Amino acid sequence: MTILELLDYAGVAVFAATGALAASRKQLDIIGFLFLAAVTGVGGGTFRDLVLGAAPVFWVTNPTYLLVCVGVGLLFYFTAHLFESRYRMLLWLDAIGLSAYSVMGAAKGLAATGSPTVAITTGVMTASVGGILRDLLAGEPSVLLRPEIYVTAALGGAAAFTALTFAGVPLSVASVIGALVAFGVRGGALRFAWRIPVYRHQPGRHPDDVM
Repeated sequence: MTILELLDYAGVAVFAATGALAASRKQLDIIGFLFLAAVTGVGGGTFRDLVLGAAPVFWVTNPTYLLVCVGVGLLFYFTAHLFESRYRMLLWLDAIGLSAYSVMGAAKGLAATGSPTVAITTGVMTASVGGILRDLLAGEPSVLLRPEIYVTAALGGAAAFTALTFAGVPLSVASVIGALVAFGVRGGALRFAWRIPVYRHQPGRHPDDVM
């Protein structure tokens, strides 16, 4: 198994775990666990494949990805109660999934088009969409609306992987470094509340002051 295949399965499994943890917080039944695990696990990759025009999408070609989601969903249905702080764990697992998927998405975009711009974009989409769908379906506060850095971490990981690949760095090394960059940025945001300055509305000029 190559490093990219390992990152792909890891991304699916970890994102599926975050979906199952979200289901546990909402006290859903076993079908709810499996549904959220599957949607979160394959959501980002499905969106990526649709954008790239890859048909059928990856989990139709290889149903093992769905079986991974089912297995993770079942595991957490019986064990989620053991985790004292489920939301905190969800955030850290999400950071791991984001790191793996930012690289995997960039690699697939690069392989399909050869464009670094497309590669970085598909890396960000692959890493972000699953978490967005999970929060939307579970009624959780969206990761995009949290103050800590999120999408920027995926952007950093995808960009690092793409730049290193174009620089001739071996694929395995570029993949590991890209994932570490993404996790470092997202982990730092969770640990130290890193954030990008937000837009501050400035009051407009009074009509009487306009010349």
